[in-house]
Amino acid sequence: MKIFSHIQGDKVIWAVVALLALFSFLPVYSASSNLVYVVGNGTTMGHLVKHALLLFLGFGIIYGVHRIPTHYFKGLSIIAMPVVLALLVYTLAQGTTIGGANASRWIRLPLVGITFQTSTLASVVLMVYIARYLSKIKERKITFKESILPLWSPVFLVVMLILPANFSTAAILFFMVLVLCFLGGYPLKYLTGIVGIGMLGLLLFVLVAKAAPDLFPNRVDTWMNRLESFWDPADTEADYQIEKAKIAIASGGLVGNGAGKSVMKNFLPQSSSDFIYAIIVEEYGLIGGFSLMFFYMLLLFRIVVVANANTSVFGKLLVVGVGLPIVFQALINMAVAVELFPVTGQTLPLISSGGTSIWMTCLAIGIVLSASRKREQEEEMEVDENNPLEVLSGQL
Repeated sequence: MKIFSHIQGDKVIWAVVALLALFSFLPVYSASSNLVYVVGNGTTMGHLVKHALLLFLGFGIIYGVHRIPTHYFKGLSIIAMPVVLALLVYTLAQGTTIGGANASRWIRLPLVGITFQTSTLASVVLMVYIARYLSKIKERKITFKESILPLWSPVFLVVMLILPANFSTAAILFFMVLVLCFLGGYPLKYLTGIVGIGMLGLLLFVLVAKAAPDLFPNRVDTWMNRLESFWDPADTEADYQIEKAKIAIASGGLVGNGAGKSVMKNFLPQSSSDFIYAIIVEEYGLIGGFSLMFFYMLLLFRIVVVANANTSVFGKLLVVGVGLPIVFQALINMAVAVELFPVTGQTLPLISSGGTSIWMTCLAIGIVLSASRKREQEEEMEVDENNPLEVLSGQL
């Protein structure tokens, strides 16, 4: 087909992403019955069509972004940074509830009626911005003082604006920033100081939230309850979601109960998003669960290959910066389902239902493919330079 001639970049990444997206229809269709028959929200076919539309737009994002030359992302990150900061401020200030739920994570897109989680866009933009800065200072010695304004000011602003509404996303983003800075050669002694500042900032926020609970209603209490339920297995009231997820996983056995035959999807909250991995294991067993993990590990391997093959420092850091969080988020989602990690509210990339998480994952994948496409073009140029007859035939 003609469209495939325009698809460039790492073919394995394309294949893994396509397989994950195709597989996602089965668990999303199955788990959406919870929203229909328990919550009373829409129809199963309606949720499936919505998921298909979101994935279709997501692959459009991948295709469009992967055609952008990699070095363009340097300038785009500088332009996008003040935009995402403004969006985060607006999101945090817009109110406390939408339909009974905490609204300080989302804004509603007026034309399509879809909620947009601004923190996911901010995370991708921030990682690109940091990759640009680290590549800029790679060949010279940097002092902590001169890196405060261009590097750490945007980091702490983004994290502080995400933190009141979404602690897990803020914590994961901060950790990924530290990993990228470490890989980018930023002095370890400075990173240690940044960790201390971050811990101090978190403590200050908790104290302020406790002293003035009206500023951030229920957020700190929610974090504490999740941590307490994680460390206290006997607290089944607070640990309801984890208990149901563990029952789902245990009933799946080796080969599972079969597609669409999950029982716990009717009792497990967020069965189509945060806890979809438990439903997958229940229906497809340990074989299905480990197979899914294998594809995420394959994606991680190809991300490392693309980063290693890239000739520019910016390209290497860019691929790691936007690619590694995808796999890290997937592992956290799986770890939560098997109670290796406290409940975080992180979705399973490309599998869980939801708009923003799918689109921002696709944006990150498109950036990785752009970097791999650049490497392919460089290899083609090397071949042409080594074969004068091919150059001549191409000119004729």
